[in-house]
Amino acid sequence: MVDQNNTKSPEAEPSRSYRSGRRGTFVIALLVVALLGGVAGNMLSTAFGQGFGMHRIGWHGGGVWGGPLTPAQIEDRIDRMTKHMAIELDATADQQAKIAGIAKAAVADLRPLREKAQAARSQAVALLTAPTIDRTAIERLRAEQIGLAETASKRIAQALSDATEVLSPEQRRKVADWMTLGGPWARWHRG
Repeated sequence: MVDQNNTKSPEAEPSRSYRSGRRGTFVIALLVVALLGGVAGNMLSTAFGQGFGMHRIGWHGGGVWGGPLTPAQIEDRIDRMTKHMAIELDATADQQAKIAGIAKAAVADLRPLREKAQAARSQAVALLTAPTIDRTAIERLRAEQIGLAETASKRIAQALSDATEVLSPEQRRKVADWMTLGGPWARWHRG
């Protein structure tokens, strides 16, 4: 007797092109999530982390360690970051320039949101230290900040989508491999 439970009909298996298409979509999604997380984490730590801690001492004379970055410092860091990524990805000079342009445009669009977030921080302190707590004002501020985060998230996702379109499928696969291994520079870090 033949065991019919182990046999699969050809219709039950996804087609090869369908599976490879899903794999490509998965890789792009991973790339977007990783880049979005990195950019958002950097923005949020810079936006909200300006209050207390060692970064106020100014070890490096600017940026995270010494205060907010100037627009020239931001552009310099974007150029350096894209240069490093271009080397790791074997990207062309044209790809590097396009990605740097996308990042610079996104940062320019996100700077006003950062300033609004910083202003909201002092407003939150005032609301939470007032003699009487105004729950309605606190909720309004919370809703405004969620709106700012949503706007920032959309702009970051747009920039990431634009940047991934610049990369070839092979380059996107390299980025996906980095993400599974802890990043392109993980081999130098011993954790």
